[in-house]
Amino acid sequence: MAKLKFEIVTAERVVYSQDADMVIVPGIQGELGILPSHAPLLTTLKPGMLTVRHDGEDVAMFVNGGFLEIMLDRVIILADVAERAEEIDVAKAEEAKRQAEESLKKSASAVDIATAEAALRRSLIQLKVAEHRRKKLNKP
Repeated sequence: MAKLKFEIVTAERVVYSQDADMVIVPGIQGELGILPSHAPLLTTLKPGMLTVRHDGEDVAMFVNGGFLEIMLDRVIILADVAERAEEIDVAKAEEAKRQAEESLKKSASAVDIATAEAALRRSLIQLKVAEHRRKKLNKP
């Protein structure tokens, strides 16, 4: 089966670089499934769970915005923030969720509300990615 080269890069590091059978990304207008020989495309990403399928195994990651470029058999993501599922600190994400929920209760300005909502979304997605990995590891 044909493969595509896939990379996720942040300002700090290369988060992931490996051949893939398929990649599913949170595009700005919805989820986008990418297979080898996909039409070239450049788009922005929204915060969400990204899935890389390689030899029948799914690898879940968290991305918090960025850009996606698809070239025939190569996909590059330049992400603001990206974390592999095993890198997510669940306790820290739970605390961020709690703090964002508290901020939402106390917020008065539109800016404060938007900031708290963004923090809440981010922590919920991180927890979803971590839970996806936990379920995968606990499968019989």
